Amino acid sequence: MLMKLARCVREYKKASLASAFLVTCEAAVECAIPFTIANLVNQIKAGCSLEVIWFYSLQLLVMAFLSLGFGCLAGMRCATASCGLARNLRHDLFWQIQTFSFANIDKFSSSSLVTRLTTDVTNVQNAYMMLIRTAFRSPLMLIFSFGMAWYMGGKMALIYLFTIPVLGFSLWMIIRKAIHFFERIFYKYDNLNNSVQENIQGMRVVKSFVREEYEKQKFGAAAGEVCADFTAAEKILAYNNPIMQFCIFIGMLFILYAGSYVIITSRGLDLDVGQFSALATYSFQILNSLMMLSMVFVMITMAGESAKRIVQVLEEKPSLANSDQPIRVVPDGSVEFKDVSFKYSLTAKRQALSHINLKLASGSTVGILGGTGSSKSTLVQLIARLYDATEGQVLVGGLDVRRYDLAVLREQVAMVLQKNVLFTGTVKENLRWGRPEATDEELIQACKSAQADEFISRWPQGYDTLIEQGGANVSGGQKQRLCIARALLKQPRILILDDSTSAVDTRTDKKIRLALKEYLPATTKLIIAQRIASVEGADLLIIMEGGSIVAAGTHEELLAGNTIYREIYYSQNNQGGEHRA
Repeated sequence: MLMKLARCVREYKKASLASAFLVTCEAAVECAIPFTIANLVNQIKAGCSLEVIWFYSLQLLVMAFLSLGFGCLAGMRCATASCGLARNLRHDLFWQIQTFSFANIDKFSSSSLVTRLTTDVTNVQNAYMMLIRTAFRSPLMLIFSFGMAWYMGGKMALIYLFTIPVLGFSLWMIIRKAIHFFERIFYKYDNLNNSVQENIQGMRVVKSFVREEYEKQKFGAAAGEVCADFTAAEKILAYNNPIMQFCIFIGMLFILYAGSYVIITSRGLDLDVGQFSALATYSFQILNSLMMLSMVFVMITMAGESAKRIVQVLEEKPSLANSDQPIRVVPDGSVEFKDVSFKYSLTAKRQALSHINLKLASGSTVGILGGTGSSKSTLVQLIARLYDATEGQVLVGGLDVRRYDLAVLREQVAMVLQKNVLFTGTVKENLRWGRPEATDEELIQACKSAQADEFISRWPQGYDTLIEQGGANVSGGQKQRLCIARALLKQPRILILDDSTSAVDTRTDKKIRLALKEYLPATTKLIIAQRIASVEGADLLIIMEGGSIVAAGTHEELLAGNTIYREIYYSQNNQGGEHRA
């Protein structure tokens, strides 16, 4: 885990090493100051001249400025290194997430991935800052101070050899108790973020059903669980400070008693006042270093769980990957399913798709009908290889989709979902997701085919109109038409419309269908719909139920020979909602 995280330091290695070097210099200077003060005290005791006092004062002044300078520079380099590590971690995590399939995303959940990119990375950043500064400085101060204390006070410095094991054992017990809470806290953070995410995305639904109080209670429960675990962990960690203070005062009490006794009994021959003052200062430095180390261990304990969660994402293998020699050209838009079965998890008992056999000619228009949960969307997602078939083969252009380069395949398979997404930016920027190099004329033509130009041209800023996050400032029908235009701009081999005209009126729906034939005549078009009127002119209609194809044929064939299709058709027309196009 540490090696994996260390690789993310990369270009900030120099800043990390510079920080460690500057901290070493700072610690060395700070440990030299008490020694210089002890010499000054002895000189004053011996009746030195004012010039000698000025000389030592100048030395102390230079040391103070050097310590300050080294400390400031170390802090600057440390900040650069820790923030750089956080930047690289977020970069690597985000890039890794981009390689994930839907199955990988489902494994972690979007809220958990957000927590890992934010809270967990921040915890690791803070821990790294303490590691290359405090965790490096404290052991050096401990070693330098103990060496000087031994030099100045001899065997009295051995008191620290008894204090350190006590502190170490206490710290180990504290961390052992607290670690279990930290293991749970971050997963509860995921639930908290999930509650916030769902509430904000579904704010209109929450308000329309007057469920604000329920959402508040749900959020309060998630926040309360995080608070309870953090409180329990902090209560355990709170023992750290009093134990440290106890050891400090015990050590100081021994130094003061033993030092005073030696000075008095030896009349200053074995230990003089200057040495005693330096010894007292070194004792503070030693125990302060121990206290800082304990704080570092506490921080590392908390960051350790965050580091594990980060590495889990970095080490996750995408469930979909290119073959060793991927094919980079899709010959045509023909699609074939050969005895395809699929389930979302290997441990799932129910098949989402069962023994699908289907052959679609390139350039044909196919309508897919079926009730909710009949796996219509699952079927078309296998074409773009958003998931891999559990059994059987899915062929595009006569070749297994697993043989294609993923990016090439998805460039040639455009999908428009019922709940598609628009991103923050202008209309032009959103449309050019389909083809970045598209000209303004091509944008307008695609929008005309998708029946989007009529409302865009009425906006004061036209195609430069800013789309808010998630397309919050456009209606459902406008959003769908913009997403269709974005897909048309790709000019793909295969176009999939997954109930993507559900929010537009039947007249506009008909115009879009007619425009598709003219704009993309050679493209294979698969249209999932609830309204028969949206697909009755298709070359082939497929009826799905329970993950299987129960009927297939033209509108006339199904109307004559399929009871389910006939009942749906007459039901929709008798209600006056649809007319044959």
